[in-house]
Amino acid sequence: MHLKRVISAVLFLPLFYILVRYLSPTAFFIVVLFAVLLGQLEFYRLYYPVGKRGLILFGLLCGGLVVGHFYEQGLFSDREVMTALVLAVLMYPLATYQDVTTTLSDAAVGALGIFYVGWLLGHLILLRGLEQGEYLVFFLFLVTWACDTGAYYIGKGFGRRRLAPRVSPNKTIEGAVGGLVASILAAALAQRWFLPFLSVVDSVFLGVLLGVLGQLGDLTESMFKRGAGVKDSGHFLPGHGGILDKMDSLIFTTPSLYYYLLWVKQYGRVIVI
Repeated sequence: MHLKRVISAVLFLPLFYILVRYLSPTAFFIVVLFAVLLGQLEFYRLYYPVGKRGLILFGLLCGGLVVGHFYEQGLFSDREVMTALVLAVLMYPLATYQDVTTTLSDAAVGALGIFYVGWLLGHLILLRGLEQGEYLVFFLFLVTWACDTGAYYIGKGFGRRRLAPRVSPNKTIEGAVGGLVASILAAALAQRWFLPFLSVVDSVFLGVLLGVLGQLGDLTESMFKRGAGVKDSGHFLPGHGGILDKMDSLIFTTPSLYYYLLWVKQYGRVIVI
């Protein structure tokens, strides 16, 4: 398992660097769209039984429209898109004459898949669209992955006290602390290396913020899998499980970094005086 994780990382990292650094925003959009749709599909398969193909396709269509909205900013406002999605999710079971005993759960799972995966992870498009967006994406992934890696190895080597045994029995408090320290160090390194517009205070705060939220994102997906009675969301990535297993932390950290830059740093926002 450890060898598969290393091989997957060695093969993926150069491709990821080329994609973010050198390819066009359209290519980045296509990759994010693919990741969102595959993540949504894995999420729906956790809960939808066989025979819910129409609901899955509808959810994937809405998720794709969300990512497309982030790519083509200006056509509609976020409020308009959010309102249209909520109405569509509510009306779809009525229009297709689904079993009325499952309409509430069907609508809830469908909506959660759209917003949990599509809306939150779709902020990658917005982050990449900012000035120096490619470096901000590198920062996001570096800090998030450092936290995941630190938590994994410190937890395996030194973990004794369970963090959330009912949700994820293998996660430990020692691992969580190790992940948090790793995310702070990675943020400080990135700030010194390629994001000098961030202050030292920014890097430390973002290391803590992304480290905490990334682990909460991991626990949230573990909670969903525990409820569905499965260990991995899929088998897309050897040694890592499904793509949703690999993106669970990013689902929480991506919008957090974007709105920190927008609201706290006023980065990318035009201030009207």
